[in-house]
Amino acid sequence: MTYFFISVLQTLLPTALLLGCIWSAFSQINFKKLIWLALLSIALGMGISAFLPNNQVANLSLNILVLAVVLFCYFSQFLRKEILNQLWHILLLIFATIFWLKDPNVTAITNTDVVNTDFILHLSAVIFGVIFCLFIAAWLYILLQQYKTASKSTALYWCLLTVFSLLIITPLIGQILLSLMKLQVLELTKNKLSFVAKSSNIITLFNYISAAILVLLCARFAAKVHLSRKAAMQAEQHPIEKRKKIALWQGSRRTLLWGAICILFIAGSQLYWDKVASRPPQLSEALPVKLDQNNQVRIPIEQVKDGQLHRFVWVADDGKAVRFFIINRSQTKVNLGVVFDACLLCGDQGYIMQDGQVTCIGCGVRMFIPSIGKAGGCNPVPIEDWKQDQNDVIIDRTSLEMGLNLFSTVLEIDVVDPVDGSKLKNTKTEFKYVLDNKTYFFASEKNLNLFRDHPENYIHMKGEE
Repeated sequence: MTYFFISVLQTLLPTALLLGCIWSAFSQINFKKLIWLALLSIALGMGISAFLPNNQVANLSLNILVLAVVLFCYFSQFLRKEILNQLWHILLLIFATIFWLKDPNVTAITNTDVVNTDFILHLSAVIFGVIFCLFIAAWLYILLQQYKTASKSTALYWCLLTVFSLLIITPLIGQILLSLMKLQVLELTKNKLSFVAKSSNIITLFNYISAAILVLLCARFAAKVHLSRKAAMQAEQHPIEKRKKIALWQGSRRTLLWGAICILFIAGSQLYWDKVASRPPQLSEALPVKLDQNNQVRIPIEQVKDGQLHRFVWVADDGKAVRFFIINRSQTKVNLGVVFDACLLCGDQGYIMQDGQVTCIGCGVRMFIPSIGKAGGCNPVPIEDWKQDQNDVIIDRTSLEMGLNLFSTVLEIDVVDPVDGSKLKNTKTEFKYVLDNKTYFFASEKNLNLFRDHPENYIHMKGEE
């Protein structure tokens, strides 16, 4: 849900700020008409995007067209023609909608053919994002109108118009360069690629940049308009004039208040997405287990029968970490599922348990808990031949070794060269040899060759079996 709101802001907010700025040049506008034009433009953008081809020539043409529209919009402000601004109003929102729909992640708004809770939440986030952007545009218009009336200056208007235009133009230029290089019209160089990468990355910072610009704008408005209105209100003695000045001061105070709320909402939403919502789920800590003298792992049933996911990790001789978990699949009796923390489809990303549901991190599929321990689909890979007595779950070493190929994490452990007894780190030596499913590490190639030729000498000498 958060992603769809943030993606709408990143795409639509710069356009909304630009539109709010260009409309502030007119003292009277029809908000109702502009809102209907905006909604119509967004609907047209959705319709047009369905028929646009997805290739380099089409992308290049679209980016050049949008660049031209933004430039014409900027320079047409010298003419102050309302009909032209209505045209830019429609075109900019159409193109902003098309660019938002080009995001491949937008298709995740629903993964079914029916209306479900996720679809309603995602669609609500998109609608709220559009409404919020239109509100920001209206707020900016009101602020700039008050500023223009109080200061009689257009310097701030042109400054904002330039900044918001550049905010839209910069990534467009990067995409145009990228398309030209892919089409081999321009030579591929390091400097061009660097500019493309930086200009594309700026999109992810749009919300922070917009919030920062609005902070500076509110600060200037407070200093130039609000404080001067407050001083005039306090100095006025005539009752009627004082009420007028109080109304003006209250109007600027409300404008600053709504601006602060919008700034906090923009920055807070983006920060929440970056630091919380976009982070992948984290695995709970895995409890280390070791083999006993019978080459078995024993885990008390009392420890794992509560219905929660209990994660464990066994470290093999070569440092490979093999994770597995145990879960009670029944709420009325002990019916344990003992499985590796990996699946054949999504690899070793593992599973988490939230709100009573076991979910595959790799694909987000929720498991049917009674089926955990059975092979197939996104179910975790079962551990074969585990046993259960009255007190413990018992897993043989051979059963754990069946999961070695499922995991890629190798931990650094202390090992001993069986030839000369030197102490080593498994990740720091390149000489190793596997014999009877056990990995041996060596300080030198000479020791490896000695062991490989007569392993019985060194295994017996070290008392190993």
